[in-house]
Amino acid sequence: MKKKASLMSNIIIVLLTIFASIIMFTGIKITHGAEPILETSKIGMFKFFTVDSNIFMGIIALLFVIKEITNQEITKNMYRLKLMATTAVSLTFIIVFTYLGPISKDGIISLLQNSNIFFHLVIPVLSIITFTLFERTNKLKFKDSLYGIIPTIIYAVLYLINILIHMENGKVSPVYDWYWFVQNGVKTAIIVAPMIIIISYIISLILWKLNRKEKVWYQNF
Repeated sequence: MKKKASLMSNIIIVLLTIFASIIMFTGIKITHGAEPILETSKIGMFKFFTVDSNIFMGIIALLFVIKEITNQEITKNMYRLKLMATTAVSLTFIIVFTYLGPISKDGIISLLQNSNIFFHLVIPVLSIITFTLFERTNKLKFKDSLYGIIPTIIYAVLYLINILIHMENGKVSPVYDWYWFVQNGVKTAIIVAPMIIIISYIISLILWKLNRKEKVWYQNF
């Protein structure tokens, strides 16, 4: 039952990822509400962690679909990749609803326009449900929770490099600091970067725990 649920969920994640990516890449508008933010078209869309993490999730979900359809074993490395992807999209979800939404002019609704309704909400929530309810396993150990922070660290490094390259007189234009992390000064990066990585690890740890297929008493008999 859970295997079928996992298969269906992963198929939906793949299809939604493709659909949302096409919408953002082409600039097609499917919603009409608040002025959308954190949205751009063509190759520029890949500057967003949201887009990168969701596409990463879509690729991993596709690998799971292939394995599940062909009845191949889901390896430990694949579960590690799924943990990494789920952590990444979960971080996006949390940042949107706890940081970006509250400081945006039109609130959270401006972050749920067009493709972002899928990237910021639908795919992350579905990914969390899939990994914690339908793909529970004992293959991942406590130390494997560290894998969850890898995408965040890679993106943080690239983001900081981008900021330093475009810094002028100690300040960075929002054009290059699109998440507004260092608008109060580049020094805030010293606080923001470690904080985001710590939050990412906490998310990974929680997901790892919820993914655990705990043994129950009757399995010992």
